[in-house]
Amino acid sequence: MRKLLTLGLLCFAAVLMLAACGSDSKEDIVKKTSKKWADSKGYEVKANMEIKTTGDTKKYNVDVWHTKPEFYRVAVSEEGQETSQMIIRNEEGVFVVTPSMKKTYKFQSDWPKQNSQGYLINSLAKDLASDSQATMKETKDSYIFKAKTRNTHSKMLPTQQVYINKKTLLPTKVVVLNEASEEQIKITFKKITLGVAKKAGDYDLQDFTKPSDADEANKDKANVDEKAAEDAAKDADGEATAEENKEGNTEGKTEGKTEGTDDKAAVNEEEAAGETAQEEAAEDNASNEESTADENGEKVATSADADASGEEATNTDFETHYPVVDWNLKLTDEKSMNTTAGTRKILSFEGDKNFTIIQEKTTRAEQLYIPVFSPGDPADLGFTVGAITDNSISWEADGVSYFIASNDLSKTELVEVASSMVNGEMK
Repeated sequence: MRKLLTLGLLCFAAVLMLAACGSDSKEDIVKKTSKKWADSKGYEVKANMEIKTTGDTKKYNVDVWHTKPEFYRVAVSEEGQETSQMIIRNEEGVFVVTPSMKKTYKFQSDWPKQNSQGYLINSLAKDLASDSQATMKETKDSYIFKAKTRNTHSKMLPTQQVYINKKTLLPTKVVVLNEASEEQIKITFKKITLGVAKKAGDYDLQDFTKPSDADEANKDKANVDEKAAEDAAKDADGEATAEENKEGNTEGKTEGKTEGTDDKAAVNEEEAAGETAQEEAAEDNASNEESTADENGEKVATSADADASGEEATNTDFETHYPVVDWNLKLTDEKSMNTTAGTRKILSFEGDKNFTIIQEKTTRAEQLYIPVFSPGDPADLGFTVGAITDNSISWEADGVSYFIASNDLSKTELVEVASSMVNGEMK
């Protein structure tokens, strides 16, 4: 009996040992996922992203290319909308492209080294590896990690849950939580392809800034309309000339000669008067330009520039957005000014943190995608990609450009103010 009991205990201990050997620890999973995700020579990702704001959820499609060591292309488009943006990192630097506005901004930045995003799986692997306090639990099909975030949203969105498929060891979902542990961003991976290494030329900016089919169609239509208008004008001139010739042939030669002489004299008088008027107009324009030039002759002021310098606008052509933050904050000044683009709104806030917000209609670039240098780093605000420096943040959304400047706000606080304006107060 004692032998049987001893044998049973030995068998039970063996089972426990086997079970322990078959169960991976948190550290084991982190090592395996890091090797699989970060050590790959490249990857492609297709995902859906949902961002929850006050009373609304916006959905985006995300398409990612990455080739080691430093090439990236992230394309984000809102479902049901024509708006889209791309972040491209190639040998020349980091670019943010907005096709709908034909705009490209260039950054001298190390993005995304210090600005992890859930859809960049190599950065996600670093998030898990760098957080020694990360926790892991298991379900039947998944490992679920809870770890800190590492980006400009880290104060507002401090934690993330990363779901990893046990069989493939690939992420299936990332949920980013706010300070109250409420879901704010959810990224669902539709397809992950590892081992994809594209050529450097595949990340050439020109490949992503070519005129779209819609642009070409509009251009062709404009050319056709212009040609049709020219042809119509020629036909009208031809018909008028033929009618005049017909009427002239029915009149007497003497009468026609007299009238022709009179007409010619009248034309000469009109031409002379026209030349005199043109000369006087040219002199007036030159006089006006000279009078509006500054003392150094460096700039000619236009009426729009004069409006922008101080005249207050009576109406705005967009809804003004106001920040909603839990600070001791007071709106101390609000101005509307006319500019060449429409109206510029300037809001000044004072309190625990002082800052200024400028809003105005954004303009569509006349030429396609001429890169404009932008200081700072790309700031992925979820709803758009902007630019952030130590003292400012700027972005464009829904046809309006925003700029926040402050000597008191940290980068995290700049992002907090910007994010609060998405569905904040409007009027």
